[in-house]
Amino acid sequence: MKVYFNNSCKICKAEIDLYKKEKIDEIDWVDITDNELAEKETFKDRKQLLRRLHVKDGEKILGGAEAFLLLWKKMPKYKFLYNFFKLPVLFNIFSAVYEIVAFFLYLKNKKQLKKTN
Repeated sequence: MKVYFNNSCKICKAEIDLYKKEKIDEIDWVDITDNELAEKETFKDRKQLLRRLHVKDGEKILGGAEAFLLLWKKMPKYKFLYNFFKLPVLFNIFSAVYEIVAFFLYLKNKKQLKKTN
């Protein structure tokens, strides 16, 4: 499984650094910053990758709240989050809140798109 995240976003990096401490061998952490290979592997452009977290598991690519669920499911320490947020009503709330937070983080980090355009 590959997790595509924005390592140049301080908030994103801090959260991913917590997950990396779990040292789950089956998770590859991929920084999307100026990473054309990430774009090819996910079939997403830079803007889409910057907009939300993505996970590639086999041939399936998930983004946003669904990506977090899959990530948490694979991590014993965070599996309780998967079990909690997979419930339909809670997932819908989580997904909506995630999209709001992700949108503001995107606006904060949008300057990354201008660097090479």
